[in-house]
Amino acid sequence: MSLSLILGCLWVLAATVVALLPMRRQYVPGVSLLVAAPVLIIYIGWQHGIWIALIGLLAFLSMFRNPLIYFWKRFRGVPVELPPELRDKAP
Repeated sequence: MSLSLILGCLWVLAATVVALLPMRRQYVPGVSLLVAAPVLIIYIGWQHGIWIALIGLLAFLSMFRNPLIYFWKRFRGVPVELPPELRDKAP
């Protein structure tokens, strides 16, 4: 197995562990995984081709759909409602 696929598997395991954390502790590791994913998908695509990279992209979009929807709404200027456990901690 190539290095890019091994790193991809480790990324998936890390994302699973982060998903098991309480919501307030998910943000820092979740954002770092969110930032690392495009680099990893490009690396996988470089080593294995565009179709494998597209499969990785679809898996990434599936796992991070809620944060990506949140950032998309913020980018467009649409009001975003925070989950109840975060409303009291909002800036």
